Amino acid sequence: MFSSNSEGVGSKPESIEEIRGGKDGMALLWDLAESKRLYLIDVGASIHSLCFSLNGLKRPALFMLKSHLGCSRGTSLKILISSNTCIQQEGIGCANHLHNETVDRDLFSLNYLLSAHVREGRARAAWLLFHQMHRMHLNLNAYTFTPIFGASTALSDVKGGQQVHALVIKTGSESETVTKTALVDMYSKFGLLGDSVHVFEELKSKDAIAWNTMLSGFLRSGLAWNALKVFEAMWKSGIQFTSFTLCSVLKACASLNALKQGKQIHALVIVMVFYHLNCRRDDVIYNSLLSGCIRSQKFDEVFMLIRQMKPNCIALTCVLAACSEKSDLSSGKQVHCLAIRLGYELDTQLCNALLDMYAKCGKISASRFLFDRIPCRSVVSWTSIIDAYGSNGHGVEAFELFKEMEEQSSISPNSVTFLAIISACGHCGLVEQGRECFLLMKEKYGLDPGPEHYACFIDLLGRASRIDEAWDLLHAMGERATKPTGEVWAALLNACRTNLDVGRGEFAAKRLLELQPEKPGNYILLSNFYSAIGRWDAVEELRGMMLERRLRKEVGSSWIAVECWDKNIDL
Repeated sequence: MFSSNSEGVGSKPESIEEIRGGKDGMALLWDLAESKRLYLIDVGASIHSLCFSLNGLKRPALFMLKSHLGCSRGTSLKILISSNTCIQQEGIGCANHLHNETVDRDLFSLNYLLSAHVREGRARAAWLLFHQMHRMHLNLNAYTFTPIFGASTALSDVKGGQQVHALVIKTGSESETVTKTALVDMYSKFGLLGDSVHVFEELKSKDAIAWNTMLSGFLRSGLAWNALKVFEAMWKSGIQFTSFTLCSVLKACASLNALKQGKQIHALVIVMVFYHLNCRRDDVIYNSLLSGCIRSQKFDEVFMLIRQMKPNCIALTCVLAACSEKSDLSSGKQVHCLAIRLGYELDTQLCNALLDMYAKCGKISASRFLFDRIPCRSVVSWTSIIDAYGSNGHGVEAFELFKEMEEQSSISPNSVTFLAIISACGHCGLVEQGRECFLLMKEKYGLDPGPEHYACFIDLLGRASRIDEAWDLLHAMGERATKPTGEVWAALLNACRTNLDVGRGEFAAKRLLELQPEKPGNYILLSNFYSAIGRWDAVEELRGMMLERRLRKEVGSSWIAVECWDKNIDL
């Protein structure tokens, strides 16, 4: 009970209903405070029940602060819990100030504030509070350690996370499943999969969250096969799958091109849907199926699935990707109209997909129109419009956009952006501009060019008949400890074909076939090289090798729309 008047000492507090008199809850509190009659009610016990709206949930905390009322333990807990809405909507300051006014700072309220800091992305503030709690010699528990592992991950503080792990063992909290699950997640995000697996195996009671954390850890590290093994073990242990489990496994199958296993998971999804095992046809499942169809180039299935669901922003983005791959402008426009009707037209991710779709359908003006109206441009937005201009033969405009991105935008280009602009320069003969962009990667942005950047720049030099510079670039790769890939040797071979450089062309061809002996396209490229220099005997020999090894190049095809019907033309 709070008392602001000596007259109230020893008096029995009245219930809030007895003196409310029809007044609004907060209005009543202010009236009582001004008339010094707060002793009439148990304010701490009543504040939480006075206000139920969002505004009402913020105002009790402000009342406590402005009235300079200390809080007992029970009251502070109620107010902190009430402040959860305030934290989510207006920031953490409200709960912070209230915590500072609390007389008895207990572990519960401190844990709550610690979690709020991490949830709001204030990892450094969470660490400062954690150190303060440690110095107070409180009996830290699982609800203290679990959020601080998330803060360690956010700050990329491996050492700090390991020190907290040691403290967990010291305090005996390592037996808690929630703590160890947080440790599994932290170590996997740091790339320390050995430690992550070790902690996971120590878990005596593994729930679905623990299994999902381990599964996503392997996926994050590119170990899709290990992720499938985790799923198999989860199946054998009898743990019920969640939609997150199935989505993660579908991603693993997609990255491994494991169509057979993917179909098995699909069958499992259907069974679980029909038997209502807590995994219904929700947006997450549909979106994963759509993404899988896109990766497998099953574009007709994409359109079939979208008709079976209520479209959401992610689903529409997947459909636009299918329209882009098929250059289906008519369907793309229909999706655009649907996005506007559903209110998604300002979503950055969807705008990027629309921009790409229009560009691949040759409508560069529509792409630019969309780009200019994106409210919050991301690096993907800039990269997409640069690639759009480059792919449509407007290299100069692409370079101008790149310079605009550098000078007027706060967003820095990434490696994909540089790949797009170097490619744009290469297709339009802008050698010096392409060289400038290639050098900027390391000199200004600290990005190491990958083999794909070298291959693109070598192709640019080859098109400009600068074969010697292309070979100098190959030697520079060796000096930077970047190993040439098949794509690099293919670019060099193509450059040699263009410039009729027989000796170096045969050397590049030899290295290419050593790296990728089973890729049919390499034999076609080498055949074109020999055709260019008049070595028809070598062309016949290559064709014989392809027949002997049963290598067959996939037939190229092009889609066009004729009176709203798709026509596939083999090339």
